Amino acid sequence: MRPLLLLALTILLSCLMLGCSDDSSNAPLYDAHDTEIASIDLDALRTDLDNEKVNDLTDEEIDGLVFMREEEKLARDVYLTFQSLYDLNIFANIAISEQAHTDAVLVLLERYGIVDPVGDNAVGVFGNEELQDLYDDLVAEGSESEQAALFVGCAIEEIDILDLEEYIDGTDHADLLKVYGNLLDGSCNHLRAFVRLWEQQAGQEYVPRFLSVEDYETIINDTNSSGRRNGRDGRNGGGRESIRR
Repeated sequence: MRPLLLLALTILLSCLMLGCSDDSSNAPLYDAHDTEIASIDLDALRTDLDNEKVNDLTDEEIDGLVFMREEEKLARDVYLTFQSLYDLNIFANIAISEQAHTDAVLVLLERYGIVDPVGDNAVGVFGNEELQDLYDDLVAEGSESEQAALFVGCAIEEIDILDLEEYIDGTDHADLLKVYGNLLDGSCNHLRAFVRLWEQQAGQEYVPRFLSVEDYETIINDTNSSGRRNGRDGRNGGGRESIRR
């Protein structure tokens, strides 16, 4: 099945401008009062994962890790590019979080001996051709204006949430669930940050394009963590263990 990010962002490109004018603990990884920036202590993450079983992964689980490594890089690279165009701290701050996300996925790739698709690729360079095309298209769309760039950020985070939830639902391995759960919490915080700033600039309420209205409102109104995994299926996915520095 084509990854959800690719399908939804293809739709996004046709309608984007319609909404625009010119140390381990049990605390959440992302603080609600530090929404735009968070970091991951990779040494603490590795230590935490050492306590978990190394599993036999399915092809789908491997493909998910490989794709998520580059999907998180795409988010980081788009925001770094927008940082160079606009005087908005949100892009620099969330790019730092996205770097932490892609590094966390790399820890899992190394743990399972999976070839890293990113390697030494520079900003804007992807091994996945569809992600390469998406990066180019999203940067072109967001280069139209600050508001368009913020709208791209909202869309990326919506899709990231959906992809992460799909991967969470597709595994029962504690190590994958811990990393995916923390990334999900981060993406929910990023979405709240982008929506808040977009609404300030647009002077109107943001309407979700990919999340259901019910799920979107749950995320927007929950300032402590994603809250959505518990609401969907009653499990926290192991993501509450924080690797926060």
